[in-house]
Amino acid sequence: WLDTGTHESLLEAGHFIYTIEKRQSFKVACLEEIGFHQGWISKEQLLDSAEALKKTEYGQYLKKVWEESNE
Repeated sequence: WLDTGTHESLLEAGHFIYTIEKRQSFKVACLEEIGFHQGWISKEQLLDSAEALKKTEYGQYLKKVWEESNE
């Protein structure tokens, strides 16, 4: 839980999430990734989401998750 009740705290929360994602090389609260690892969506559904968003950084991240699942 991140308190974002003010403009300043919202900005700080955004910086915090950005820092985590860049340092750890994973997305915070990526619903497709969570669903895939929990068995709620299939590899095919994960790939479909990645392909639908392939022009975005998020879609490229989903594709990376899919590729890593094939190793």
